[in-house]
Amino acid sequence: VKAPMPGRLIDVLVREGSSILRGEPLVVLEAMKMQNEILSPVNGTILKIHVRPNTNVMKDDMLVEIKEE
Repeated sequence: VKAPMPGRLIDVLVREGSSILRGEPLVVLEAMKMQNEILSPVNGTILKIHVRPNTNVMKDDMLVEIKEE
């Protein structure tokens, strides 16, 4: 899952190895003073988290890797 816009990553809501359902929030990204939950596009398992809270990300930066089930 890639960042849809540049911004500051506020929180990571999942852990590596956890199961996730499509539509569940993965991370919270702040852009233009608004907080946006980035949702899982698929059902699967979190393989790797590429970001940490309180870091800046650019559009298309990898946030989370999910193994689709």
